[in-house]
Amino acid sequence: MALVLDTGPIVALLDASDPEHERCRAIVADIGEDLVVPAPVLVEVDYWLATLFGLATWQSFIEDVARGAYRIYQLDERDLVRTAELELTYASLDLGLVDAAVVVTCERLGETKVATLDRRDLSVVRPRHCERLTLLPV
Repeated sequence: MALVLDTGPIVALLDASDPEHERCRAIVADIGEDLVVPAPVLVEVDYWLATLFGLATWQSFIEDVARGAYRIYQLDERDLVRTAELELTYASLDLGLVDAAVVVTCERLGETKVATLDRRDLSVVRPRHCERLTLLPV
């Protein structure tokens, strides 16, 4: 079992002043499962951490990854094809690669829950393996 993470909760976890910090921290503490980060999410995490806090926070996050606090899910060619399908299907949402990669990671791992602060897009997308994703925090 795993919890797939989108960008927002990772940034909130690393920023004690973020209004979502405590809710995201509680989810990670209570879930007791592997924390899986789709590789494309790293690009957004890098951008936001460097922009908001500087490179030292990004470095700290990467050290956590290296210590095994997070597992990185690498998309393969089939996954990329599926992300493009999702982007086309949900073109009106302007879904984008990162959100599509979150959905595809859930599909590939058979997971139905995602830690995200992006309810607008991810509440609409219908993955192949379940009716809808459970978005955390609630």
